[in-house]
Amino acid sequence: MTDTSTPRVALVTGASRGIGRAIAIALATPAAQGGGGRHVVLASRSEGPLSELKAEIEAAGGAASVCAVDVGDAAALAGAVESTAAEHGRLDILVNNAGITRDNLVLRMTDEEFDEVIRVNLKSAFVAIRAAARPMMKNKFGRVVNIASTSGVVGNAGQANYAAAKAGLIGLTKTIARELGGKGVTANVIAPGFIATDMTTNLPQTVAESVKAMQAVRKTGQPEDIAAAVRYVQSDEAGFLTGQTICVDGGMTMC
Repeated sequence: MTDTSTPRVALVTGASRGIGRAIAIALATPAAQGGGGRHVVLASRSEGPLSELKAEIEAAGGAASVCAVDVGDAAALAGAVESTAAEHGRLDILVNNAGITRDNLVLRMTDEEFDEVIRVNLKSAFVAIRAAARPMMKNKFGRVVNIASTSGVVGNAGQANYAAAKAGLIGLTKTIARELGGKGVTANVIAPGFIATDMTTNLPQTVAESVKAMQAVRKTGQPEDIAAAVRYVQSDEAGFLTGQTICVDGGMTMC
């Protein structure tokens, strides 16, 4: 069993910006300040932004370390997960957040556009989970949190690759929940709706307004809204929650 007197260790992919950054901050913030109180391993391709985030977290009293890795490189990603577990003697929480878009209509989408999104958004999660499963099972505690999208729940025109990857992530999560549940490991999906990130800020105003009109709360979500959901799902208190898809979308899909 893991020594519970030390902070649990969380690995967050795509942590350098947007939703991943908000998740990392929420998990690293000391519990006394309403955060997760975790040691967060910040993973992304760009080491510079990660180092800046690490400094910000530590200045606020949290603990973090940097792991520069391309999640699209399966061998490198598996190695990063394994080395994290070895270095800290544990890996308690895995948040698969990294993702890309290569939007196009089906008739125009290339094999390369489809394959790249599947590789980065779906296969990387499988690779990371496979590497994390053994240390989690050994310590009889684990929280796998996969960041999907409402596109994977209801589909979205122009996103056949992205929607397929996110829908696949939901199926993968349910399978992991069944396979690892008896070992103290849970697996859940957070499916964001329309969130203010780099992916959405460049949308035409008319599109943004039409999306907001579809939501019960009539406003754009923030990365912190997703981070708040992740903070609960990865918590010690959420041990009876597994195999679920939680849509944080302002009521857009009511899933």
